Amino acid sequence: MAKTQDLKRRIRSVKNTMQLTKAMKMVAAAKLRRAQERIVSARPYAHGMRRLLRSLAARADRDQHPLLRSRAGRRLELAVLTGDRGLCGGFNAGILRTAAGFAELQADCDVTIVAVGKKGRDFFRGRGTLTSQWVDIFRSVEFATAKQIAEALTQRYVAGESDRICLVYNEFKSAIQAKPIVQQLLPIEPEQPEAGRAHGEYLYEPTERELLAALLPHYVEIQVFHAMLESVAAEHAARMTAMDSATKNAGELIDSLTLTMNRVRQASITTEIIEVVSGAEALS
Repeated sequence: MAKTQDLKRRIRSVKNTMQLTKAMKMVAAAKLRRAQERIVSARPYAHGMRRLLRSLAARADRDQHPLLRSRAGRRLELAVLTGDRGLCGGFNAGILRTAAGFAELQADCDVTIVAVGKKGRDFFRGRGTLTSQWVDIFRSVEFATAKQIAEALTQRYVAGESDRICLVYNEFKSAIQAKPIVQQLLPIEPEQPEAGRAHGEYLYEPTERELLAALLPHYVEIQVFHAMLESVAAEHAARMTAMDSATKNAGELIDSLTLTMNRVRQASITTEIIEVVSGAEALS
């Protein structure tokens, strides 16, 4: 049976760990509130722009801009958004599992990976499919960073280095739920008309080509930025939940160790009493 001093040391160690997890939970909760505010502000614009561009893609001449042209090639590129740090439960594992599973389903495609986040970089680096990486960018999510990533993806698509590009990220649902999703970024999927209805036509001012040239690159930037905001909010929520569970588990472990220590101390006291009584009886 463990000695009392060993149990005391272990209890102190668990208490120190519990203080750390409690502090990390509070930090994650504060960051989550700010991330939620940014998501609430960004979602309507990102979703509205996606609906607009899908509607436009269904009506526009797809030869007017390279980002609208669909190609029959086999080169699929996945931009996988993960975290730069761990201690966030199944956040990173879930998105990596989703990306790997989606890639396996594309049996007829040559899949390459753009890793956005250290965990994704480390996971795919040894698999020979990593083409580029963006790390240490989630400390402060800025539109300028999303613009750089979007420009790199757009250039690869226009240059013919990829025939289809998808975003893989965690969509923030609530503080206890996030949903890994795969969203096709390029080419832009046209909106499907309702049954029995045909697409109407747009009148363009200025020309169709000029509008597409201004809107389509910005659309890609907005969708990448929106995915980054969703991912970072989901990461903070996952870390807050994980640290809350860790704090509770540490408290339960402390209670269990304290109970064990009290039993050991009681057994030691009982043994000493028996020895004293036995010695007294032996002298009488």
